Amino acid sequence: MSKINELVKQRRSSELWQMCCGFLDLNMDQFMAIQKQLLLEQIELLKHSQLGRKIMHGAMPTTVEEFRKLVPITTYRDYCPELIEQREDTLPVKPERWVKTSGKSGEYPHKWLPVTRKFWEEAGINFSSIALLGSCSSKGDVVMKDGLKLLHAMAHQPYLTGNVATRLQEDIGFKFLPPLSNSAEMSFEERVERGFSMAFSEGMDGFFGLAGVLVAIGEKFRRGTSSSVHLGELLLNPPKLTRILKGKLKSKIAGRQMMPKDLWSLKVIASMGTDSVVYKDKIKELWGRTPLNVYGNSETVVVATQTWDYEGMVFFPNLNFLEFIPELEHFQEELNPNYQPKTLLLDELKVGESYELVVTNFHGGALVRYRLGDMIRITALENKKLGIRLPQMVFERRVDDLIDLGFMRLTERVIWQAIENTGIPYKGWTGRKEYETTASGQSPMLHLYIELKDNYIASEHGVARAIYEQIKKIDDGLYIYDDLASFEQLIDFKPIKVTLLPAGVFDTFKEQQKIQGATLSRQRPPHINPPDSILSLLGAKIKTRA
Repeated sequence: MSKINELVKQRRSSELWQMCCGFLDLNMDQFMAIQKQLLLEQIELLKHSQLGRKIMHGAMPTTVEEFRKLVPITTYRDYCPELIEQREDTLPVKPERWVKTSGKSGEYPHKWLPVTRKFWEEAGINFSSIALLGSCSSKGDVVMKDGLKLLHAMAHQPYLTGNVATRLQEDIGFKFLPPLSNSAEMSFEERVERGFSMAFSEGMDGFFGLAGVLVAIGEKFRRGTSSSVHLGELLLNPPKLTRILKGKLKSKIAGRQMMPKDLWSLKVIASMGTDSVVYKDKIKELWGRTPLNVYGNSETVVVATQTWDYEGMVFFPNLNFLEFIPELEHFQEELNPNYQPKTLLLDELKVGESYELVVTNFHGGALVRYRLGDMIRITALENKKLGIRLPQMVFERRVDDLIDLGFMRLTERVIWQAIENTGIPYKGWTGRKEYETTASGQSPMLHLYIELKDNYIASEHGVARAIYEQIKKIDDGLYIYDDLASFEQLIDFKPIKVTLLPAGVFDTFKEQQKIQGATLSRQRPPHINPPDSILSLLGAKIKTRA
């Protein structure tokens, strides 16, 4: 039994909180001291490993400063073939497990990342921290207990989310719907459907997975079209019938259609990715609880989490050494591909600035000064309201996902949020920067390819205009110039164009990808900058790009 599980079972709440969430009491100096000490320990492990010496080009740094000066920034290509072939004899420490994730087209079909026992133990503390923070209402408030039931809507092992679910089951005592032991062979849709069906009879206390799944389930309830609510089935399932009747009564008193929050009172919702931010308000409306947004990936496992105010995220100090490439450094790289970008440490960052994250795994991990390709933005240097003295951040975008129209800079999150805010029902979307020929020459635009749903009738021009108006209302202070209104008056421009795709194209794409063995993350087109091949599969006519 793990220490966390022991504390949970014995209801030693104050000790559990301190063990998992005590990092929130650190000040900047204490946070950096932990980071630097763990990095020095990791450097020694790297020096004595074949892969470490290869990645560090023979350098033998003895200080953090020497490490950052002498060791080059890396990408996954630098770790091939060692990691692809899972060559454990080359690693700093023999791993306890290997995590799999999507690769890069034309280079490697997938990535394998080693995870050591010590790293996984430390990660388990962070996973439990997320469970506590996603369920509490104030500092030290512990509502987690053994046996809570969570709907699991993510991938299984060897993918990261499957490993995380197993760890949460071992430490916190969560019970997943359906059970992890007999759901590995199910398809993603089968797991969600089975788990959701079990939730009617057994109850449900939380959710771990894709935010879009929660929205899809909730929207079925709102429209009264849930396949899980049939009279014949209800008569054969008294617990389900009782739950439905109570839910209908609650919704009737509220004067609206029945929603999931009328059936279940969730204690925690945790989700990763841009969709958890975009769907935050909709999930709160449908399910009665705000999802806790978490930032992590297979290379880092987990990097940062929101706290109980559901605002900015806080970095964890114990898994990865954190470095940050300022956004301005990317301009230098564009001018000179051989340029080695400079990095900053957490105590050097500025509010409002965006940075690409670079990590070095602790505890015998393999990745050294590794570029994740993710841009984060610092929203504050501390959270005064909660007494947290560490910087607050949000995940901004992928490095290559910025669509720069000159007067306007758009990211996946901003575009997605604008589409949501129009209220226009849609099945899926993708978009990229293209060029429109005008009287004054080639003009850049965002070309969105959208499939509508529910037999919604709209013109392409009307949808484009509605999305653009919503983009202008998103107050980020980063994407739209202050004088945009004047710009609109001076120049006749069309920044957004929409092509409406035939009904069913996104479902067809998904089925084709599944047949080809694509992972869950590859079963839908990328939202930003899809290649011509993807657009062709969606039945779109290819436009000229820059």
